[in-house]
Amino acid sequence: MGFQMATILCMKWGTKYGPEYVNRLHSMVQRHLTIPHRFVCLTDNRTGLNDGIETFPIPSLKLPAGAPERGWTKLVSFSPDLTAKGGPELKGEVLFLDIDIVIVGNINSFFEQPGDFLIIRDWQKGHYTGNSSVYRWTAGQHADVIDYFRNNLELVRKKHRNEQEYLTAQLSAHGKVGYWPETWCRSFKRHCVKYFPFSFFQTPTIPDGAKIVVFHGVPNPPDALVGRSGKWYRRVLPTPWIGENWK
Repeated sequence: MGFQMATILCMKWGTKYGPEYVNRLHSMVQRHLTIPHRFVCLTDNRTGLNDGIETFPIPSLKLPAGAPERGWTKLVSFSPDLTAKGGPELKGEVLFLDIDIVIVGNINSFFEQPGDFLIIRDWQKGHYTGNSSVYRWTAGQHADVIDYFRNNLELVRKKHRNEQEYLTAQLSAHGKVGYWPETWCRSFKRHCVKYFPFSFFQTPTIPDGAKIVVFHGVPNPPDALVGRSGKWYRRVLPTPWIGENWK
């Protein structure tokens, strides 16, 4: 696939994740993406972020007063503000990455896979929902996703729990959705942690063919590294390979 300059886009807002998450993501991308690229972070606070990370304000969803943006913030990745003068001026292929993932292999192929809009096929909801921890599109495309959301806010919120359900459904209706090869993006909880009771004495492993390990819910990378799982029946032994990669 021909493209001008590959772009990695991430977002950090609020206080749940500190700047070290973005810095580590940036470092992992530097090691595992070997084609020319930009690294752009949309954030409400750039304090503590490393040099080499381009930072810009998070565009507003421009919702009516009082309408909650939480759970829908990633939709701004399709905002015209991101391609306009004075903003990031995104061009070409853009790969969105959550800041709490762990990259364990080369990710050049995420820019080579053909498709209008590519996303993880959700491991729990199967065929009708994507997991938006890793998705790619062409800058300036799919602005209708935001327009429809603004114009049909209550309908969308009643029908879909969050942005990834809505995003996948809306683009699927127009035949735009494709999915990453199954092995590329794996869930730490579902594919790395062993099934009960084996999780009590077997360390989580990196699945064959995995390029990105996604952390959703509990635990997050620092907790999984030291073996904090949150629930007694979901035992997670200390996982050294997280420390070897998440840096």
